[in-house]
Amino acid sequence: MGFGGGLAGFICFLIGSLFQLLWLAIIINAILSWLFAFEVINYRNRFVAQVAQTLDAVVTPVLAPLRRFIPSLGGLDITPIIALLIISGIQGYLLPPFCIALRQLFGGF
Repeated sequence: MGFGGGLAGFICFLIGSLFQLLWLAIIINAILSWLFAFEVINYRNRFVAQVAQTLDAVVTPVLAPLRRFIPSLGGLDITPIIALLIISGIQGYLLPPFCIALRQLFGGF
């Protein structure tokens, strides 16, 4: 997605990149949780445990508010899916107008 040049373009690039990294972190965290649940990998591996802890620290603040309102469906947590939809909506529908307004604020296109 092109945001234009200058400071406004750079700010929009950073925001978009952070949303993409968060999206990726949610996906990887969900896959890791499945791998732990089916005992494909375990926490005894120090590197895996460190990666899982880091991802949990990033993803939990995003998913925790959703978990308060969305119950698990028979043990299936759908909050990561809802979070991914929200992030995609922000990137597709809210970020572009924000970037346009930011470019106008900084006076350049």
